[in-house]
Amino acid sequence: MTVQAQAQEGLTRTQQLLADDPLWLVLLKVVALFAIGVVLTLFMIVLERKVVGRMQQRPGPNRTGPGGWLQSLADGLKLAFKEDIMPVMADKRVYFIAPVISTIPAFVAFSVIPFGGEVSIFGERTVLQLVDLPVGVLVVLACSSIGVYGIVLGGWASGSPYPLLAALRSAAQVISYEIALGLSIVGVILYAGSLSTADIVASQSSGWYLLLLAPSFVVFLIAMVGETNRAPFDLPEAESELVGGFHTEYSSLKFALFFLAEYVNMVTVSAMATTLFLGGGQWPWPLSFLNANGWLQFIAFLIKMFIFLFIFIWLRGTLPRLRYDQFMRLGWKVLVPGSLLWILTIFAIRTYRTSGAGNVTTLLVAVGIGLAVVLVVAFLVPDRQVEEQVVELASDYPVPPLDLSVPTPSRHKLRARPVDAGQVRKPALTGGPSAKETEDV
Repeated sequence: MTVQAQAQEGLTRTQQLLADDPLWLVLLKVVALFAIGVVLTLFMIVLERKVVGRMQQRPGPNRTGPGGWLQSLADGLKLAFKEDIMPVMADKRVYFIAPVISTIPAFVAFSVIPFGGEVSIFGERTVLQLVDLPVGVLVVLACSSIGVYGIVLGGWASGSPYPLLAALRSAAQVISYEIALGLSIVGVILYAGSLSTADIVASQSSGWYLLLLAPSFVVFLIAMVGETNRAPFDLPEAESELVGGFHTEYSSLKFALFFLAEYVNMVTVSAMATTLFLGGGQWPWPLSFLNANGWLQFIAFLIKMFIFLFIFIWLRGTLPRLRYDQFMRLGWKVLVPGSLLWILTIFAIRTYRTSGAGNVTTLLVAVGIGLAVVLVVAFLVPDRQVEEQVVELASDYPVPPLDLSVPTPSRHKLRARPVDAGQVRKPALTGGPSAKETEDV
């Protein structure tokens, strides 16, 4: 037995096939992954505009190409030929490299996603996956964390306060929801016994983790929306507060790269959710006979991935943007402690099944209940409500309330006030007119 054969003896079937891939096949897979990311970005932009338009009872893009489906391609070509404007106060080197740093990790995360089973490409047996690393799940988490560096550097290098504030928001957002995202994967790793994405898909042959680990799936679903800065968690791009967010000062291809990175990240986390909780490219029970064909598994993978992509669009067209304090409270006081409690429950169940009921199990359950009570008291109890204080204004001129608890005079009381002779009312901006809103003729 040769050294290479001995080395491959302990490998799985997927790892053996990937190890035998020739150079031309590896390059072909790299080009295919890049093309999938770009094409899905162009498709998703038009699909999002059409679906949101349908929700708002308007047609959406319908001019460029058949049915308007070439609108994103036209926008991309337009951005490529637009003038590249750089702010005077910008750090030119960092300003240039920030979109690249944000885009590259989004494509790198594609490399460990198993899109399908074993297939034959030009007579070469392989798997629809670029690499199968023993720590493939950690690679995806690392790429999503590195991508935020491009956002932070882009906001800082623009030399403008609004992009800087958006960059700081994005950093805090990723830190908060990256923790919940990582904790939601712990249950999958415990049941699969591996960090390899191919092994996780193979371990779901008897049943998807969507049903077995439903709390982990819910946390992952919420955290992946916050991780990708999508509505209703698009605080770094809040137009009403920060003009346009971290890419306010960007134009031309640099802006297109930020746009590309956002949608590729959407595809990546959707593919990751499919891999972790929906069995990857495996068909469900009535159609399980289709799992023998690797290309049909690829079709199943795309169908599941588009379900998650539609959820992104659905949320954007349905929910309003959250306040920043509400967003951070959801991450730190609900998702993180909830994930910790669920992980503790998984450990207790698995310990009970392996060792049987006994003193160790009883002690573990008791400790788990104690920790659960502590976490509930520490994190899930709502904040102390601030007592309402009535603030007396200097005049009756209509101004925005200083606080949500400040009572405003009702409309009928304002209308009941007498008007002095020789005075006329001036229309009020908010509420009803008052006597103080008059001026001499």
